[in-house]
Amino acid sequence: MNTHPCHAAIQRPLTVGILGGGVAGATVALRLADLGINTLLIEASNGLLNGPPICHLHAGGNLYREISDIQCLTLLRQSIDSVRAYPHSINRRPTVIAIPTSDGGDANALLPRLKQVAKEYQRLVTMDPANKVLGEPDDYYRCYTREQFVALAEKPLPKKAQSHDDWLIPLAHNLNPDSLKFPLILVQEYGWSLFRMAATATLALQDSPHCQLLLNTRATELEQLPDGWLINTTSTANASTADSTQTHKVDFLVNACGFRTGLVDDMAGYRRQRLVEYKAAYVAHWQTEGIWPEVIFHGERGTPKGMAQLTPYPNGVFQLHGMTDNITLFKNGLVASSALSAQPQLPQPYQTQIDQGWQSEDVTARTQGAIDHMARILPAFTSATVGGKPLFGAQQIPGSDPSLRAADVSFEGAHYARVEIVKASSALTAADRIVAQLASLGWLKWNCLEQVSEEIDLTPRLSPQLANTRQHSAKQVEALAIDLAFERGYPEALALNMG
Repeated sequence: MNTHPCHAAIQRPLTVGILGGGVAGATVALRLADLGINTLLIEASNGLLNGPPICHLHAGGNLYREISDIQCLTLLRQSIDSVRAYPHSINRRPTVIAIPTSDGGDANALLPRLKQVAKEYQRLVTMDPANKVLGEPDDYYRCYTREQFVALAEKPLPKKAQSHDDWLIPLAHNLNPDSLKFPLILVQEYGWSLFRMAATATLALQDSPHCQLLLNTRATELEQLPDGWLINTTSTANASTADSTQTHKVDFLVNACGFRTGLVDDMAGYRRQRLVEYKAAYVAHWQTEGIWPEVIFHGERGTPKGMAQLTPYPNGVFQLHGMTDNITLFKNGLVASSALSAQPQLPQPYQTQIDQGWQSEDVTARTQGAIDHMARILPAFTSATVGGKPLFGAQQIPGSDPSLRAADVSFEGAHYARVEIVKASSALTAADRIVAQLASLGWLKWNCLEQVSEEIDLTPRLSPQLANTRQHSAKQVEALAIDLAFERGYPEALALNMG
């Protein structure tokens, strides 16, 4: 593979319109603005990345036993690029993969994939030392036997985690080894702060001379032209101001509307098969000692013993997932598009929750259910309490395979792209493929020796580092992230740097 970093030179004036300011739309805007391409970013809400919860980098896909090795390697590469693109958004703590004795899985069955992912990580670091963002390749994962785990239970809790063992000690103090299959596996899959990502994108795009950011603005009609698109929009500044309408001409249109991508496809006159799944994660407060890693207790999805995920934040705040229909998943919450519309229709109660928020009794009931689900394996977690409103939203999945996790972008004609990421780490890949499409239309020229000819889509290897996301310090990003968490009604801990 050619690893020479490419740069794009603008051949002629170009304006790209982006509908949707979530992870996908904001990342595309960051990449284009970083290249000096004029962008118009239109977002219906009052802020960027105001969507489904993100907490996990997926650097290797070890959360999912069911996905292919190819998807895992893709997620690894995309995660490394994402860390470099959003340098102040990562919580540097490992993830522990544990298999309860009640689960039919075998921890040893995970080892061939882990070896393959670790080998690929080593190759990427050898290719470019700047890719070493997940710790040392030799330490990408480590296995712990029952005897080693029991021995850690005799050690005092460290004040600061300085080794792999230090991260395991809180688990050893709280988990009965008889409830687990061994080995336990510690992986350098880091956490990802949604609020620090939002702060990074907001600061960078507000300051960019190449990005026009329109918040509280919704596209109402699209008209395709021979050389681009007309976008009719309606904007609402505040309750005391009448809605204003405007028409924007763009050369290229990016549909990055997340689970509402099908609505834009319908406006544009395109059909697309996709799934949409409604999900939620829950916020709990647990007074416990020690510095915790993230812990994934594998389980069969959709059953009462579905996977349980414990994600730590500062100040005793934890984010919870439970892959059952009563916790993270929802009955009839996975829906498909139809022949009449590219937009899958969620049941009305879920759509109402997305649009209007949750009732307090639902917050309490489902968060308590998540706490009880975790306490099945981690009994001390029984003392946890509701820590805030859920993080919730709908996830789109292109095609018809609900297990798909690595997806990025697809194109219609010469002037339309739809970003269809399932995981946030795929957003930069989507952005780079859009840049390649713009180059193929003659708007850009690559300032490098050659393209990556081995790649199917001939996408040049752009550096994942974005100058516009590095102009503000980690302290500035964290300060805005705290404000965003407060404005959106979440605990400050979800915005704080960890690790």
